Amino acid sequence: MNKDQIEKYEQFAKEKLGFEFNDLNLLITALTHRSYINEHKKANQEHNERLEFLGDAVLEMVTSDYLYRKFDENEGIMTAWRSALVRTDSIGAAAEELGYAPLVRLSHGEKMGSERAHAVIYADCFEALIGAIYLDQGYDMAKKFITKHILSKTDEMLESGSWLDPKSFFQETAQHYDGVTPIYRTLKEEGPDHDKTFTVGVYVGKELRGTGTGHSKQEAQGDAAVHGIDYYKKTHKDFNPMKISPVKIRKNH
Repeated sequence: MNKDQIEKYEQFAKEKLGFEFNDLNLLITALTHRSYINEHKKANQEHNERLEFLGDAVLEMVTSDYLYRKFDENEGIMTAWRSALVRTDSIGAAAEELGYAPLVRLSHGEKMGSERAHAVIYADCFEALIGAIYLDQGYDMAKKFITKHILSKTDEMLESGSWLDPKSFFQETAQHYDGVTPIYRTLKEEGPDHDKTFTVGVYVGKELRGTGTGHSKQEAQGDAAVHGIDYYKKTHKDFNPMKISPVKIRKNH
């Protein structure tokens, strides 16, 4: 890696993270995918999977501690909230805000991969980045990073109802507004058997309320439900997840 490339990582740390790494190699490793190492076998570099393992544990610990201290809720609800905060799309959104995609080192083949595949890779890098920060700067700095980029979205998550299981919540929403139980229909199947893509529509009565895609029918149904919920958000000014699927949020004082 040349000087200009190294400077890009240093600049990212200063501008986006707010500190300089004592060991910049930890940051570079956090943003190095396994495919890059497989393609550059002579590179004296580790891929990010060990850091991802560590970062995932730190992320779960910090998030669990935050929810336990802030809310007086049962295990089931707090587990659902934690899952929503740390799932791939939530982490992926944080990764996009940080803008480190150009610094992620991938093989040529992986660079040509789908947007969906890249989203998973960037989310994994986010967890690896947490692991790198934890090792280089300590727990408090890792906690600060997680609080800024993940836990700050808690209120938005609760207000939007995004922590609720999409299919269950859409069913409650459809019954709340239309008094009808939704039905899912497979609209299209594409691709070879080992890599199929399904398109599913969710109907309320005869009306199509949302379509979704996925690599399984279940995944596509969940995506369709999300779009179905968006329909009700746009068409009903009184849309309120807490009224549809009421959970009285109890905060600790």
